[in-house]
Amino acid sequence: MSQVNEVMERLGAHRLVPVVVLDDAADADGLARALVAGGLPVAEVTFRTPAAEESIKIIAARGDVIVGAGTVLTVDQVDRAVAAGASYVVSPGLSRAVIERCGEHGVAVLPGAVTATEVQAALELGVSTLKFFPAGTSGGAKAIAALAAPFGGVSFVPTGGIGRANLHEYLALPCVHAVGGSWMVPRDLVSTGRFEKVAALVAEAVALATGKEA
Repeated sequence: MSQVNEVMERLGAHRLVPVVVLDDAADADGLARALVAGGLPVAEVTFRTPAAEESIKIIAARGDVIVGAGTVLTVDQVDRAVAAGASYVVSPGLSRAVIERCGEHGVAVLPGAVTATEVQAALELGVSTLKFFPAGTSGGAKAIAALAAPFGGVSFVPTGGIGRANLHEYLALPCVHAVGGSWMVPRDLVSTGRFEKVAALVAEAVALATGKEA
């Protein structure tokens, strides 16, 4: 199995992708520990802050968390993310340049697509697992189900506007590979080092996703 396929398979197995904003790389290890303790060793670290690259390096070096880079918009960011140790790249939109550079590096890529035209463009570029963003304001689970209907074999990772209350709507869809969200990794808890609380929220999210909540 290729590295790309293995990463995508592992993301699908976990069903949830915590979308993390790290303002200080000193919080990266604590966050990673909280994710592992909560039973969800996955992180999408957004490239929106200056601490993103160093945070990815720290998490990747642990070896027990599947870490990717989110909000990647350019080829330069792809290069930097991969150099930092990201094993997958997430982009809010569909960029041929970003997809092709990820292919050159041999890393998995989740480009954003919310229209049939974008899905077709992604398929032409060899990508069949796509980010659906922003999910909440783009029609939600019903829109994903309708969009997936003409495209056999295409799966989605919806992100944006998803939380405890509506998670089940997305996970119930056969075309949903996993769901991205930040509700289990609140930025304020991470930045204040309240990692025990983060671990508890992560465990709660895992229980909800697997139907094992109390």
